[in-house]
Amino acid sequence: MQGGGSAVATAPTPATGGTAPATGPAPTPRTTGAPAGAGAPGDRVFAALANGARREVLRLLREEGPQPVQALADHFAMRRPSLSEHLKVLREAGLVSEQRSGRQRIYRLEASPLAEVQDWLHPYERFWRGRMKDLGALLDRMPDDGPE
Repeated sequence: MQGGGSAVATAPTPATGGTAPATGPAPTPRTTGAPAGAGAPGDRVFAALANGARREVLRLLREEGPQPVQALADHFAMRRPSLSEHLKVLREAGLVSEQRSGRQRIYRLEASPLAEVQDWLHPYERFWRGRMKDLGALLDRMPDDGPE
């Protein structure tokens, strides 16, 4: 090693393909919406989904179809400006679209960005299915403990 410095173990970082120190505190993930233009579009989707109120908005739009802001607001115990901020995060993530109809703003679910989430989760689903299959096989090999 040149310069007499200490060696620091590094690990690959998936987002950049580079390396980062393997020691030290882990970075804290953002759980609020990223500002417009910040990070990859997928990061905005995951950040938007991290909030329960935003997931509830998506559920309402999925189950009940497009709705004006006031109809959505009626489902929440929060002020309308707070809901508007949640809707802005969802819009910036591409998860909802807004259409103006007179003085109303109608929000509609845009599910296509969720395909990225599904793609990310798929390997974990395969992992857990394999684990459950292994557990089932183990249980099948174990003798029954019931009375005979």
